[in-house]
Amino acid sequence: MFLELEDSLTKLRLTLQYSVYNDRDMITRSVKVYNGGNNNVELLRVMSMSMDFIHSGDYDLVHLHGAWARERHIERRTVMHGIQQIDSRRGASSHHHNPFICLVNKHTTEQQGDAYGFGLVYSGNFTAGIEMNSEEVLRAYMGINDFNFRWILEPGAEFQAPEVIMTYSPDGLTGMSQNFHGFIRKRLCRGKFRDVKRPVLINNWEATYFRFDEEKLVKIASSAKELGVELMVLDDGWFGKRNDDNCSLGDWVADREKLPLGLEHLAKSIKDLGMQFGLWVEPEMVSPDSDLFRAHPDWAIQVAGREKSLGRRQLVLDLSRKEVCDYIVSVVSGLLKDGSVSYIKWDMNRNITEPGSLLLPPEKQQEFSHRYILGLYHVLETLTTSFPDVLFEGCAGGGGRFDLGVLHYYPQIWTSDDSDAVERMYIQYGTSLLYPTTTMGAHVSAVPNHQVGRTTSIETRGNIAMTGRFGYELDLAILTEEEKEIVRQQIKTYKQWGQILHESTMYRLQSPFAGNTFAVEFVSEEKQYVIAVYASVLGSADKDPDRLYFAGLDADAYYRDLETKKEYSGSFLMHLGIPVATKGDFASKLMIFEKV
Repeated sequence: MFLELEDSLTKLRLTLQYSVYNDRDMITRSVKVYNGGNNNVELLRVMSMSMDFIHSGDYDLVHLHGAWARERHIERRTVMHGIQQIDSRRGASSHHHNPFICLVNKHTTEQQGDAYGFGLVYSGNFTAGIEMNSEEVLRAYMGINDFNFRWILEPGAEFQAPEVIMTYSPDGLTGMSQNFHGFIRKRLCRGKFRDVKRPVLINNWEATYFRFDEEKLVKIASSAKELGVELMVLDDGWFGKRNDDNCSLGDWVADREKLPLGLEHLAKSIKDLGMQFGLWVEPEMVSPDSDLFRAHPDWAIQVAGREKSLGRRQLVLDLSRKEVCDYIVSVVSGLLKDGSVSYIKWDMNRNITEPGSLLLPPEKQQEFSHRYILGLYHVLETLTTSFPDVLFEGCAGGGGRFDLGVLHYYPQIWTSDDSDAVERMYIQYGTSLLYPTTTMGAHVSAVPNHQVGRTTSIETRGNIAMTGRFGYELDLAILTEEEKEIVRQQIKTYKQWGQILHESTMYRLQSPFAGNTFAVEFVSEEKQYVIAVYASVLGSADKDPDRLYFAGLDADAYYRDLETKKEYSGSFLMHLGIPVATKGDFASKLMIFEKV
């Protein structure tokens, strides 16, 4: 559906584009601006969505804030007069705010009350906010951030703003999330890996960091294969002279000191074990100490004559330039063309500072940030189309670019660099307000955890990771035999139930933000299977077991706990609940029920 608006004086025309998805309770909207006049027009602000709530009542604003290793924590605050706004000016959607907001009534809970949700399909600088005027009219808006933005629209030219997906649910935050989840899984995500089982992987990063050789990698892969892992991913450090993060980004050629027989031989060794082989890359970046930068210093993002700031000792390549995009496509295609690499982890470890391009004229410099995102999307479209059998996972220092824009190209994103099970309760719970579990990369990592120093059991690490795209990030060879058997059973459980889990309807039952416990539930489409994960943060003495109340079940049917063999009616599970006893700190439980 289209609604066209025109300024009769300047002949500037706005086309409001709407799509209605009746089966998903979802509306999308975007804006296209066309210059039908004879003079240039400067666009300074283009919001993709603007919606007024005439009878505003008492609303709360819900959004997701955070930082590196603490992404997408839920914040709920009272709507007041004036402007309340979140945004990113970092060149990416960022760790700090996610391009999502929700308006809820004061009485709205997880499963009751009105919830209006808005998500921007964009990966760059954004603004999302609300404004309430003196007449109590509330306006919600979302779009490209107008900070340092100016787009020159010449006669006959048009500008397409990114799309917003919008939903309403009378069934609280859970109902809103379920609308988003179904839409993202089936309408936004695409490609071969959207609907098929994805392999259980092991990533070598926390096992080796930069210190590895082929023998060590094959040993890790061999131990993982014995336990049921299907994919070995080689992380940072395999190229150039990359023994730390000081050099070599841009030089995507195997380090012959670490891999004397080359990347192809390592890939063959992994495949000979009966496993797939994956690779970490960071193609948008360049190290000052690299052959690429020495050959093309002008390819780095910079302002002419100004000093370039380093972040993580690296610079960002200028994806507003066609030759840079062509280079990235060429080098990544070179890694993929022989078919030995079946998975790519695409990282981005720093944001953009001094935004500017040496190729753009002065009057177009403020177009740079958006042109960068357009260049990125061109690269991703080209690569994912050319290599449909390669599974791409997004990453940006963890969850720094976890947004709907890149999910159109990657079916999953590394949720956070913080892999601690307790921290992940908060991160994954918050992320699920908008994003389905099928998009969240989640790994069982080493203890004490490398980010926070906490030691949690391998059972709890596995149970929390089970609620995302499951994998491992440690040296499985050094585990005890008891731990190895637990890992073997975890992988067996995930292979049997993972696909059902990711295609099911999710219910958030207990919020870690509200107390000491975390509980989520997944109900299959025909309500035949129910999977629940419960965890407590700290143990306590002389306390009755917590009671877990389920949701979304067939009230008249009976469900059998596959572990205890006990049977409960759906009504009993939803209204009376069952006791869940755990002991100690960071304890958890995975429960699977089948309708009988």
